Amino acid sequence: MRLGDLAATEAVGAKLASGLRAGDVITLKGPLGAGKTSIARGLLAALGLAGEAPSPSFAIVQPYDLPEVRLPVMHVDLYRLDEAAELAELGLDDALYDSALVVEWPDRAGTGAWPDALRLTLAIEPDGARRLTWEAPAAWERRWP
Repeated sequence: MRLGDLAATEAVGAKLASGLRAGDVITLKGPLGAGKTSIARGLLAALGLAGEAPSPSFAIVQPYDLPEVRLPVMHVDLYRLDEAAELAELGLDDALYDSALVVEWPDRAGTGAWPDALRLTLAIEPDGARRLTWEAPAAWERRWP
Protein backbone atom coordinates (compact mmCIF):
# COMPACT_ATOMS: atom_id res chain seq x y z
CA MET A 1 0.00 0.00 0.00
CA ARG A 2 1.42 3.37 -0.99
CA LEU A 3 1.10 6.22 1.52
CA GLY A 4 1.66 9.53 -0.23
CA ASP A 5 1.69 11.87 2.75
CA LEU A 6 1.32 12.26 6.51
CA ALA A 7 -2.48 12.29 6.31
CA ALA A 8 -2.49 8.94 4.49
CA THR A 9 -0.11 7.48 7.08
CA GLU A 10 -2.26 8.67 9.99
CA ALA A 11 -5.36 7.33 8.19
CA VAL A 12 -3.84 3.83 8.38
CA GLY A 13 -3.77 4.24 12.16
CA ALA A 14 -7.39 5.37 12.19
CA LYS A 15 -8.39 2.29 10.18
CA LEU A 16 -6.55 0.07 12.64
CA ALA A 17 -8.39 1.69 15.56
CA SER A 18 -11.77 0.71 14.14
CA GLY A 19 -11.07 -2.99 14.68
CA LEU A 20 -8.69 -2.88 17.63
CA ARG A 21 -9.45 -5.07 20.66
CA ALA A 22 -7.92 -5.65 24.08
CA GLY A 23 -5.18 -8.24 23.71
CA ASP A 24 -4.20 -7.15 20.20
CA VAL A 25 -0.61 -6.38 19.29
CA ILE A 26 0.38 -4.26 16.30
CA THR A 27 4.07 -4.07 15.49
CA LEU A 28 5.54 -1.25 13.43
CA LYS A 29 8.85 -1.83 11.71
CA GLY A 30 10.84 0.50 9.49
CA PRO A 31 13.74 2.94 9.46
CA LEU A 32 13.85 6.20 11.40
CA GLY A 33 11.39 8.67 9.92
CA ALA A 34 9.34 6.06 8.06
CA GLY A 35 6.06 6.90 9.79
CA LYS A 36 5.76 4.38 12.63
CA THR A 37 4.83 7.03 15.19
CA SER A 38 2.48 8.69 12.70
CA ILE A 39 0.49 5.47 12.38
CA ALA A 40 0.34 5.21 16.17
CA ARG A 41 -0.80 8.84 16.42
CA GLY A 42 -3.57 8.22 13.89
CA LEU A 43 -4.72 5.20 15.86
CA LEU A 44 -4.74 7.07 19.17
CA ALA A 45 -6.57 10.06 17.67
CA ALA A 46 -9.24 7.73 16.28
CA LEU A 47 -9.59 6.21 19.76
CA GLY A 48 -10.37 9.67 21.11
CA LEU A 49 -7.03 11.07 22.27
CA ALA A 50 -7.15 14.86 22.27
CA GLY A 51 -3.91 16.46 21.12
CA GLU A 52 -0.86 14.83 19.62
CA ALA A 53 0.60 11.71 21.23
CA PRO A 54 4.29 12.10 22.06
CA SER A 55 6.79 9.58 20.74
CA PRO A 56 7.63 7.09 23.49
CA SER A 57 11.30 6.98 22.44
CA PHE A 58 12.61 8.14 25.81
CA ALA A 59 9.85 6.81 28.09
CA ILE A 60 9.85 3.47 26.18
CA VAL A 61 6.21 2.85 27.23
CA GLN A 62 3.49 5.49 26.98
CA PRO A 63 0.18 4.23 28.39
CA TYR A 64 -3.19 5.63 27.33
CA ASP A 65 -6.17 4.72 29.46
CA LEU A 66 -9.84 5.47 29.88
CA PRO A 67 -11.28 8.10 29.58
CA GLU A 68 -8.64 9.70 27.32
CA VAL A 69 -9.12 6.83 24.83
CA ARG A 70 -12.01 4.40 24.44
CA LEU A 71 -9.70 1.34 24.63
CA PRO A 72 -6.52 1.25 26.76
CA VAL A 73 -3.38 1.25 24.59
CA MET A 74 0.29 0.92 25.45
CA HIS A 75 2.40 2.72 22.84
CA VAL A 76 5.84 1.14 23.07
CA ASP A 77 9.14 2.11 21.45
CA LEU A 78 11.82 -0.54 21.94
CA TYR A 79 14.56 1.36 20.08
CA ARG A 80 16.58 1.97 23.25
CA LEU A 81 16.47 -1.64 24.51
CA ASP A 82 19.91 -3.19 24.53
CA GLU A 83 18.71 -6.79 24.75
CA ALA A 84 15.44 -8.69 24.55
CA ALA A 85 15.71 -9.76 28.21
CA GLU A 86 14.89 -6.17 29.24
CA LEU A 87 11.42 -6.61 27.78
CA ALA A 88 10.21 -8.61 30.79
CA GLU A 89 10.75 -5.55 33.01
CA LEU A 90 8.18 -3.56 31.03
CA GLY A 91 5.20 -5.74 32.01
CA LEU A 92 3.70 -5.70 28.54
CA ASP A 93 2.28 -9.23 28.68
CA ASP A 94 0.21 -8.27 31.74
CA ALA A 95 -1.11 -5.22 29.91
CA LEU A 96 -2.65 -7.43 27.23
CA TYR A 97 -5.47 -8.50 29.58
CA ASP A 98 -7.24 -5.18 29.10
CA SER A 99 -5.13 -3.17 26.64
CA ALA A 100 -3.76 -3.27 23.12
CA LEU A 101 -0.07 -2.85 22.34
CA VAL A 102 1.37 -0.76 19.53
CA VAL A 103 5.07 -1.62 19.36
CA GLU A 104 7.70 0.28 17.41
CA TRP A 105 11.06 -1.44 16.74
CA PRO A 106 9.67 -4.93 17.52
CA ASP A 107 12.87 -6.63 16.34
CA ARG A 108 14.47 -5.50 19.63
CA ALA A 109 12.13 -7.94 21.43
CA GLY A 110 13.80 -10.91 19.78
CA THR A 111 12.44 -13.57 17.49
CA GLY A 112 9.14 -15.10 18.46
CA ALA A 113 7.79 -12.10 20.36
CA TRP A 114 4.06 -11.63 19.85
CA PRO A 115 3.48 -14.39 17.28
CA ASP A 116 -0.15 -13.30 16.76
CA ALA A 117 0.67 -9.65 16.11
CA LEU A 118 -0.40 -7.71 13.06
CA ARG A 119 3.04 -6.88 11.64
CA LEU A 120 3.30 -3.66 9.66
CA THR A 121 6.47 -2.66 7.84
CA LEU A 122 7.13 0.79 6.42
CA ALA A 123 9.72 1.66 3.80
CA ILE A 124 10.62 5.07 2.40
CA GLU A 125 10.22 5.28 -1.37
CA PRO A 126 12.67 7.32 -3.51
CA ASP A 127 10.04 10.06 -3.95
CA GLY A 128 9.49 10.35 -0.18
CA ALA A 129 6.22 8.42 -0.08
CA ARG A 130 5.91 5.42 2.22
CA ARG A 131 5.31 1.82 1.23
CA LEU A 132 3.32 -0.21 3.78
CA THR A 133 3.40 -4.01 3.76
CA TRP A 134 2.00 -6.37 6.38
CA GLU A 135 1.67 -9.86 7.74
CA ALA A 136 -1.81 -10.45 9.14
CA PRO A 137 -2.44 -13.44 11.40
CA ALA A 138 -5.78 -15.27 11.39
CA ALA A 139 -7.13 -13.07 14.19
CA TRP A 140 -6.81 -10.04 11.88
CA GLU A 141 -8.17 -11.56 8.66
CA ARG A 142 -11.53 -9.80 8.81
CA ARG A 143 -10.20 -6.60 10.41
CA TRP A 144 -7.26 -5.77 8.13
CA PRO A 145 -6.80 -4.39 5.54
